[in-house]
Amino acid sequence: MEYTRKYLDTGRLRVAYHAAGTPGAKKLLLLHGNLSSSVFFLPLFPLLEKEYEIAAPDLRGFGDTEALPIDATRGYRDWSDDAAAFVKALGWRSFSVLGWSMGGNVAMQMATDHGGHIRKLALLAPGSPYGFGGTRGAEGTLLQPPGLGSGGGCANPTLVAMAAAGSRLFLRDVLRKYYFRAPFRLSWSWENRFIEEIAKTRVGVDAYPGDYAYAEKWPHVLPGTRGVLNAMSPVYGDQRAFLALERKPPVLWIRGEDDIIVSDRSLMEFGYLGQTGMVGGWPGEEEYPPQPMVTQTAGFFDRYAEAGGSVERKVMPGGHMCALEHPETFVTILKEFL
Repeated sequence: MEYTRKYLDTGRLRVAYHAAGTPGAKKLLLLHGNLSSSVFFLPLFPLLEKEYEIAAPDLRGFGDTEALPIDATRGYRDWSDDAAAFVKALGWRSFSVLGWSMGGNVAMQMATDHGGHIRKLALLAPGSPYGFGGTRGAEGTLLQPPGLGSGGGCANPTLVAMAAAGSRLFLRDVLRKYYFRAPFRLSWSWENRFIEEIAKTRVGVDAYPGDYAYAEKWPHVLPGTRGVLNAMSPVYGDQRAFLALERKPPVLWIRGEDDIIVSDRSLMEFGYLGQTGMVGGWPGEEEYPPQPMVTQTAGFFDRYAEAGGSVERKVMPGGHMCALEHPETFVTILKEFL
């Protein structure tokens, strides 16, 4: 079945989205990650639409949603406020959320600020709740100066240039190497479609990757105040407030065992890149250790459970988008949770 984009003016912005499912069934909001769009969920639609009413918006800065600037000083809130306005415009009063990668952090922020209508949260490979880059240790202690090695200056400059140029060949290589565990490959038609969606990512200081500031200390970058990667930095994207929610929605945390993006050995994080020699000038583990993203998330959800929340944890074979490598297994886990 072909799923076509729809459009909805929420009062905040014009949102492009995909929707399917059974009217009156349990409602499920799908939030995609960085350098992607709602199209990345479409292979799962046939496995979900008979039991759920589903909607997947393109987040601000991605896909075909109106290209408004991202105020990074609000952390994930531009996206979570957009999502809250979207479900309100749909008329949804009670729903669960599946968030993948950055979309998982958007889902957590949505629960923090707009949680009254959220039944359950399913988080697929979310980023560390302490931010992406710029922290050390299981508790997410800020590197100094605050946010060192996080934000817009951390993007691979070749990736930024190729995304701006729309280089399909380069984006195909990124999709294959980083989103999935080799030797997995999408079908040619799906791969081409995903590449076209990545190519729609808005590139610049107000979108991906954002601006940055210079630091004297290695790796010589600090977060700026605009754009995607700065919103994810620990200066603005710390989500400890989620732990203090009075009404704690049940959480499913699911990840791929060979994820190389959100990992204790992330190929997107300066500490590990320096340790392995892929980025020169590393000052050593005492001054700049790799960020233990998975360890941080595990400890965070330990604290959530100790405070009265419910957390289920699942590890699947595969990479950052393991749900598409093993869709039946993933959907079975998801349905049992929901």
